[in-house]
Amino acid sequence: MIELRTPGEIDEMQVAGEFVASTLAALKERATVGVSLLELDAFAHDLIRRRGAESCYLDYAPSFGSGPFGYVLCTSVNDAVLHGKPTPYRLHDGDLLSLDFAANTNGWVADSAISVVVGTARPEDLELIALTETALDAGIAAAVVGNKIGDISYAVGSVAQAAGLSVNVEFGGHGVGRTMHGDPHIPNNGRAGRGFPLKPGLVIAIEPWFMRGTDKLRMDPDGWTLRSADGSRTAHSEHTIAITDNGPIVLTRPRR
Repeated sequence: MIELRTPGEIDEMQVAGEFVASTLAALKERATVGVSLLELDAFAHDLIRRRGAESCYLDYAPSFGSGPFGYVLCTSVNDAVLHGKPTPYRLHDGDLLSLDFAANTNGWVADSAISVVVGTARPEDLELIALTETALDAGIAAAVVGNKIGDISYAVGSVAQAAGLSVNVEFGGHGVGRTMHGDPHIPNNGRAGRGFPLKPGLVIAIEPWFMRGTDKLRMDPDGWTLRSADGSRTAHSEHTIAITDNGPIVLTRPRR
């Protein structure tokens, strides 16, 4: 069911958004050569406890995963793109790391993701990250009253296609509110003018994730971590936004 939020509820969701944004900013600084993915997860867990927030991931057990996720942070490295379970793996110079984090504060959820290069960056990795960020900006720009879900999908997919990338639509954006994943589903490619009409009070996560060489996925034996089927590098960017009569509000934008 698609739910619409009042202006007051959107203000409350902004609090969750600011916490998620600040946590990702802190994790970005923490993600250096030699740091393990489990250490990043423990750091995020500590920030959740200090804030009095709740993790959206810890006991999450949807149909597309294998049992409860068990961690508070998704850490996807290099050819991993989504739902990466933290492991003892220690980051190497040049790793492309995607961090996906969602939390609940005072009953409201926000969800966001960033991709960064650890240490020395390959130009092609920076380009891929920039493409996801450009696609995210395009999707946000299309998230206005009077448009439809398909307009967001088309805006995101057009950026990928212009760069010669094919797009997987199995996983994409989604509604956000009292829970992390709700209706509507927002594919990362689609036809403009199709789908649910965008209305004031709709709160959604838009999340472009692209793979350099394929649109096919494979899953690790852990039942969660999704990787590019051909081993090519990947990147992921995401914001939670609220649609209003005055344009989209990015609830998870970091403070300057």
